[in-house]
Amino acid sequence: MRYVVIRSHRSEFPHPIRLKAGDTFLVGERYDGPESWADWFLCSAFGQEPGWVPRQVISLQHDGLGVATMDYTALEMDVAVGETVKAGRKLNGWIWCSSPEEDRQGWVPEQNLQMLDG
Repeated sequence: MRYVVIRSHRSEFPHPIRLKAGDTFLVGERYDGPESWADWFLCSAFGQEPGWVPRQVISLQHDGLGVATMDYTALEMDVAVGETVKAGRKLNGWIWCSSPEEDRQGWVPEQNLQMLDG
């Protein structure tokens, strides 16, 4: 599926959290912002800066710990208005996108994209 960018997006996280299936990490606060992105948690993994992880990736354990149910990265993709991207997985208001012209990929807020016909 292809989308056109209708609002630019720049990542505020230069060092995104990266998890492998089976990794254990600390699950922190749930996101509560004006965008109403549901089920994102600020998580901390050893040796990494904290990052937002969707609930679908987290197997909650005791004592505030989580185990990654799949490989995941919080890498966001910088995009500009008018750019065309190819969409992959959708999670909680974000879409994993790739650029057909360049070797770039990452998460983009769904509200910044408009689906193209065809």
